[in-house]
Amino acid sequence: MNTKIIIYTDGGARGNPGPAAIGVLIGDKEYAETIGRATNNVAEYKAIIFALKKAKVLVGSEKAGETELEVRSDSELIVHQLNGKYKVKDANLHLLFDEATKARQAYKKVVFVHIPREENQVADGLLNDALDALV
Repeated sequence: MNTKIIIYTDGGARGNPGPAAIGVLIGDKEYAETIGRATNNVAEYKAIIFALKKAKVLVGSEKAGETELEVRSDSELIVHQLNGKYKVKDANLHLLFDEATKARQAYKKVVFVHIPREENQVADGLLNDALDALV
């Protein structure tokens, strides 16, 4: 059985760096959490890593190898880095890139797609709700 799951991710910080959070939509399941102090790019990576790991829990380890993921993000930098179009120059981001690369190996196929911010409003709303809850 071949399954395809669409995932929306967003990460953001108030201040760069500053208090940060992630928002993830996997199918109809919504996730949001604060991640401490981080930059926007670190938060974007952490959202994608969270999504890759959570999707594996949702489908089960044994079915992940038959599953295709389409991960949609409004971060052009992170999407292009994960697709091999841009080099990862920042050492901190390289560690997160490696973690995402390892996590994606559990699946049959993972495609990262850059989308306009307007198409990512649910994930963006989730992360902002998490940040608003900090106050």
